[in-house]
Amino acid sequence: MRYIFFWFVLLSTAISFGQNKIKAQIIDIDSRVPLAFCKVEYLNKTITTNWEGKFELDIKEYDKPLVIKYKGYQTKNVYISRGQELVIIKMAIDVNTFEKVEIYTDNKVNKIIKKVIDNKKLNQPEKALESFQYKNYENLLVTANPDSISSKIEPIYKKTLFGKRKIELDSSNYKFKKLIEKNHLYQTEKVNLIQYNKKGYKETVIASRMAGFKEPLYEYLGLNLLSYSVYENPFEIMETPVRNPISNYGRHLYNFYMIDSLTIQNRKTYKIFFQPKKLKSSRLRGLLYIDAETFAIAKAYYRIYGIVYINADYTFDYQEKENLWFPKKRKITVLKGNNVDDIKILGNTIKFSSSLDPSPNTNATDQVYLIIESTPFDIELNKPVMIHNKGIKISIEKDGLKRENSYWKKFAKDTIDKRKLRTYTSLDSLSESKNLERKIFLGKKILNGYYPISYIDVDLRSLVKYNNFEGFRLGLGGVTNDKLSENYKVAFYGAYGLKDEAFKFGITPSYLLEPLSETWVSASYSDDLNEISQITFATDPRRFKIYDPRPINISTFYENRSASVFVESKYFPKTDAYFSLSRNSINPKFDYTFVNNDINYSEYTITAAQLAFQWNPYSNFMQTPKSRIEIEKRHPKLSFQVTQTIPGVLNNDFNFTKIDFKTFYEISYLSGQSSSVLFQTGIAFGDVPLTHLYSLQPNNLNRDALLQRITFAGKNSFETMYFNEFFSDKYVSLQLKHTFNRIRLGYRINPEFSFVTRFAWGKINKENKHMGLPFNSLENGFFESGVECNKLFRGLGLTAFYRYGPNQLPTFEDNIALKISYFIDLGF
Repeated sequence: MRYIFFWFVLLSTAISFGQNKIKAQIIDIDSRVPLAFCKVEYLNKTITTNWEGKFELDIKEYDKPLVIKYKGYQTKNVYISRGQELVIIKMAIDVNTFEKVEIYTDNKVNKIIKKVIDNKKLNQPEKALESFQYKNYENLLVTANPDSISSKIEPIYKKTLFGKRKIELDSSNYKFKKLIEKNHLYQTEKVNLIQYNKKGYKETVIASRMAGFKEPLYEYLGLNLLSYSVYENPFEIMETPVRNPISNYGRHLYNFYMIDSLTIQNRKTYKIFFQPKKLKSSRLRGLLYIDAETFAIAKAYYRIYGIVYINADYTFDYQEKENLWFPKKRKITVLKGNNVDDIKILGNTIKFSSSLDPSPNTNATDQVYLIIESTPFDIELNKPVMIHNKGIKISIEKDGLKRENSYWKKFAKDTIDKRKLRTYTSLDSLSESKNLERKIFLGKKILNGYYPISYIDVDLRSLVKYNNFEGFRLGLGGVTNDKLSENYKVAFYGAYGLKDEAFKFGITPSYLLEPLSETWVSASYSDDLNEISQITFATDPRRFKIYDPRPINISTFYENRSASVFVESKYFPKTDAYFSLSRNSINPKFDYTFVNNDINYSEYTITAAQLAFQWNPYSNFMQTPKSRIEIEKRHPKLSFQVTQTIPGVLNNDFNFTKIDFKTFYEISYLSGQSSSVLFQTGIAFGDVPLTHLYSLQPNNLNRDALLQRITFAGKNSFETMYFNEFFSDKYVSLQLKHTFNRIRLGYRINPEFSFVTRFAWGKINKENKHMGLPFNSLENGFFESGVECNKLFRGLGLTAFYRYGPNQLPTFEDNIALKISYFIDLGF
């Protein structure tokens, strides 16, 4: 009996040493994207990898290869070494067959996917239900697994000035491991109420907290980190738009494969894998579990492979009464992908990692990952839902920003995760010691053009300017802030031109009439210069520009002493409204006389009323306790404005009407490219002086040599049109632009090319009434096209435009405009 036991132990030992269990993953050699459901042949046995290209196998004979087969790729033989446990197998595309052979899916799967698309109206909650509402708990966590990080203190060898080597100890991994054992790197939570009826959709944030912040970053709460519905197209994951495979167009971009059928909640479902027809594409891949009876999505797993790996998992709960699969849980995981580039989350650079190898990594921060979990609860279907303030997509309750810890404990799924509570304590202390909230608050103010000093926000736009008339314009301006009062503010500025040796100033006190709609009533007085025939819309946002290149070249201004009262409001949904009454004393600073009713006017007074609207019908807005924020800027945007002089009031000299309209439409493609259209038109009736006509933003200097005309390019300017060349009392303008993806040419040289075409037509009546300044009419139209090479190096670029058509100039060189462009990338 002893001998039998001895031989049994010996044989077992020999077997254990004779075979080796491996874990392997098969990936594309170039894109490093996993290859799903590859065929692996070994010892007359065939197995299939899972949809992430992974498999496990017992190796018994080391002289026999693993034969890897995948359609469109070269067959590969892989020999496993003794003791090898983790294997990455890289497959190369078969160039002889890949481009020629189209991978077709079987007819049955295609029919199933088509039925999924056809039955959307029966299965998508927004279409199948009259109404629904539910609360949703969402948790974002940036963390790492401490077990995956080596605590070993590594030596670093460096050479001294004298060529000797010295040894330093690198303890960064050790410190990082100790930090991650104590608390997570970052976390934030929110509870929101999701409401839907046939008239609209609304999200209300009823509770929120962010580690390190007493008041949350409202911009984060407006991020669309994951689509709530798997039926949306385009489908968004971490604000990355992708073509949904269950859309009519997406169906032609993906191949679908039937993997299995199984039961979920006692209902039969088809398990279907999909991947892009172009296998090297980083487009979406995933698994869909489709109800065999209703053809609804019962479960879904999505993967995006690229700079980061994004995993999005959706689970659903079958509602028997409604015969509907309703969202149960959403989960997103973000890990470092196949690129060395960093990814920015919440304003910080965080490195993510994804690896088959669970062994400690030499770079501890490569083990960091981000995870978002979203769990609906208190679900109500087909019950009456009242949605208030329909123009707002997201509302934030003020009381929800001050929830106690007891409120959040009921959402804690893992009571042993002590790191979670420590994270809030640790980051709150860190934020307070580093004054992070103050720095973020200061950063936002600066991006909007202000620097806060006590009760006043200094206007950075007023400090230094330059143009050809004033030369350098030095000034100081500001506006009182919330520390002084939330209901009152006073804006003011003063400036002095070194060339014209004149002082300019303005003051505008305002009162907040209604906080929710941000309705302000203001009075204003200013004595300043205005550009001749400038086209402005009162509702245009006042954006901060560190530099504004176009005014540098302008030399034709008029002095305007203006007194006005005006109202600004966002009372109407998705609309900015403006109404003003003003009296303007005009004194042109150039040789000009306007002849009207046989009277010569070199100075004149205009009293006018102005009504303006900007409507953003497709944008989405968020209402915070302090302001309204446009969180999703969508197009088209429509601006309309009417200006009417008031005869006989406050010494008004002229009677005229101006009607202005513009719309801007931008299309962002899933490839990253974009196209835009800017359409503007205006018409002026009556007795209109030259100062109030239209000049279409010319931006070309009146100089003979091409190189002498090189200056900075403007935004939406006519680059080949000379200053004061054309004036109109009615005009139409169209600008078309297409921007391609940036091209990597070398170290930090990544230009972005755009093709631009601009057209304008205009007409002027009573041209002989304007004396002193010669100009032409745009009756025959104006055409220019060009190429912009922007962001060539450190924001600098070059543009070249050519003028053609009826108003082309006789000398070829005069029709060319070369400009320098500059874009400042602040990383937002």
